[in-house]
Amino acid sequence: MTSAGVSPPLGPFFGVFDLFKVGIGPSSSHSVGPMRAAEFFLKTLQSLHQLEHVRRVQVDLYNSLALTGLGHQTDVALLMGLCGEVPDQIDTETIPAKLQSIRESRTLPLGGTVPIAFDESTDLIFHRRTDRNLHPNTMRFSAFLESDSRSASLEQTYLSIGGGFVVQEGEAPSQDSPQMDNVPHPFTSASELLRHCDQHGLAIHEVALQNEVSFRSEQEIHDGLQHIWQVMQECVDKGCHTEGTLPGGLDVKRRAPNLFRKLTERGTPTDHDPLCLLDWVDLFALAVNEENAAGGRVVTAPTNGAAGIIPAVLHYLVRFCPDVNDTTVHRFLLTASVIGSLYKRNASISGAEVGCQGEVGVACSMAAGALTEALGGTPHQAEEAAEIGMEHNLGLTCDPIKGLVQVPCIERNAMGAVKAINASRLAMGSDGKHFVSLDRVIRVMKRTGADMSARYKETSRGGLAVNISEC
Repeated sequence: MTSAGVSPPLGPFFGVFDLFKVGIGPSSSHSVGPMRAAEFFLKTLQSLHQLEHVRRVQVDLYNSLALTGLGHQTDVALLMGLCGEVPDQIDTETIPAKLQSIRESRTLPLGGTVPIAFDESTDLIFHRRTDRNLHPNTMRFSAFLESDSRSASLEQTYLSIGGGFVVQEGEAPSQDSPQMDNVPHPFTSASELLRHCDQHGLAIHEVALQNEVSFRSEQEIHDGLQHIWQVMQECVDKGCHTEGTLPGGLDVKRRAPNLFRKLTERGTPTDHDPLCLLDWVDLFALAVNEENAAGGRVVTAPTNGAAGIIPAVLHYLVRFCPDVNDTTVHRFLLTASVIGSLYKRNASISGAEVGCQGEVGVACSMAAGALTEALGGTPHQAEEAAEIGMEHNLGLTCDPIKGLVQVPCIERNAMGAVKAINASRLAMGSDGKHFVSLDRVIRVMKRTGADMSARYKETSRGGLAVNISEC
């Protein structure tokens, strides 16, 4: 309580459609976020009635965005965003032709309608040697009304804070956005969440749904969840049937198609090998993350770097567990979003801020808790599963080789999915009482990320990224 006896606001509400967003690969913070930032910058120009007067745009990238931006296709995302494209609607098949046109003509259709000169060497600047005391994913947009002017008519700086979330530097959150104070079951910690479950006899997904309907209808929620699940299935299917080598120069061959053929030829999964189920989980995760690495359409869950874990565990649930239908899938997604929101609120889901524990670790935790509840576990068992999922990912570094979301990222999703299933099984075998709480492990994760050297936080300056010959 404040001195006036009024409780301070609880902050923004992070719902299921904040944690799960349709976008493009290979990175939510380095691809989806920059494209969204370009969208916001264009909207500002339009609101000021300046868009049609712009003659040049310059984008400056700093820290992790500068160091791994090319490997994460930040340049591609920004060019497409400045052309007026948005992550959840862009036709990924058209990107190569649009890029070729921009680069050959050195002309960019700003907002899709205003042609401006654009030279990547001078207008898209990666400040790799500038170590500024900025957020790890900082980008500055400058618009010039004269092509030769050194003074920008508008400058805006954006921060890509993970999971495709973007905020403008120095700008307070909009009061028009959904707030936790406006829901029937407000919570800012796992302990508060469990208290709501216990007091009202609710499962975690029921708390989530009752909060969600504060901002949209049940039909909208149903349709949105179904769309997310559909995109996840399409991504797995495409990954299982697309041959070839991933872009970027590492010459990483897609493995999902060959593994898919082997598994489908093997027959009933447990006929000869009871652990064959894990091969299928590996397949689902590999398929998604190979699509992500190729710049395909994925669901940010909660990030692109960890986009394969939740779809893999969901496919395991649907394919190999009894009595599962679309309602079960929706419950899974709602539960997962609640767990993810706790990390988003109290720690981070950005590899550039806390390492891969904030991406694969969080996705593993979300999947473990969601699977537990989908299989009939109690809220306390789901909370324990989520804690186990993170506890054994603490300290996980983000050190992508060549800045690409490929090695070790793709395999790491397969490992994270299997670990989530095992975490769920451990929790389901208990009474939900355990020594380390989810709240405590989230606090530890945040502190671990703060202590972690910047070399291991999506800069490609440490670990596997600088020891390729030793791998």
